[in-house]
Amino acid sequence: MSFTYKGLSAQYSRHIITSEEIDRQMERLRQQNPRIAAVTDRPTQTGDEVVLDYAGYCDGVQFPGGTAQMQTLVLGSGTFIPGFEEQLLDKVPGEDVTVFVTFPQQYHSADLAGKAAEFRCKIHQIRIKTAYELDDTFAKEVGGCDTLEEMRKKLGESLQAYTDERGEMDLQDRLLRMAADTLEFEPTEAQINAALDEQMQNMSAQLAQQGLSLELYCQFMNTTEEKLREDARAGAVASVRIQAAIELIVELEGLEATKEEIGEAVALVCRQNDLTLEQLKPYYDAEFEAALIRSVLTGKAMELVRACAQITVSE
Repeated sequence: MSFTYKGLSAQYSRHIITSEEIDRQMERLRQQNPRIAAVTDRPTQTGDEVVLDYAGYCDGVQFPGGTAQMQTLVLGSGTFIPGFEEQLLDKVPGEDVTVFVTFPQQYHSADLAGKAAEFRCKIHQIRIKTAYELDDTFAKEVGGCDTLEEMRKKLGESLQAYTDERGEMDLQDRLLRMAADTLEFEPTEAQINAALDEQMQNMSAQLAQQGLSLELYCQFMNTTEEKLREDARAGAVASVRIQAAIELIVELEGLEATKEEIGEAVALVCRQNDLTLEQLKPYYDAEFEAALIRSVLTGKAMELVRACAQITVSE
């Protein structure tokens, strides 16, 4: 079988982070991290963030789910049901306010839909958000640095490290595709369909995180699932070929996943999903471990191809 995965040649253009890119990231951080200050010299107004307690009542009886303490609410945001936020305007900290509202007919709780209610509120604090100046105070309070210059330096290093990592991943992916292109192998329809099924499942999962179904997405995009599968077919064929190349490299090189490497993979899954080892245990079965081993071996195969390649670097 003809298969070339060593001595591949590729170009790598390393992107150097510019001062302008650091400026843009600094501005994003400034916008994303406003300074919050308490207001004590005036009543509430639209745009203020208030800290309040409230308890909801229908027909004089407190209803479940209608109570909160030290809740933050931006007045005018439309977060609460219509009419609620407007009645908290022109109020001062320490004031008790009774808010009268009517739940919408289409409210998610059938027990409350269309009903009149009152919320007994107590305002604790009025707060406003203002943007920092790009100065040493911003560097200390947001960047954890003593000076703005130090923050810019650390941010530039972080951006460069991220860019280099992404560039290296792209290079390894290109090399693996080049190796797969030399492989005398044609995927079967069953293999292609399995890859397409996996792509559709991943797409459905991503859409679900946005509150969409695949069917609804197809309606919005004026397409069909069949058309999506057709458009994804070339990618599925490439995916199967790459996987075949990885498996062959693993076989030819005798690559194995050690217990330590599997343990590192487990730790990575925990970090990425904010889980403890104890929380991960219910999901750790033979199938899960096999997926971890495949991940470790894929990484080893990619590193080997990269180490044996002839790379021309330019900046």
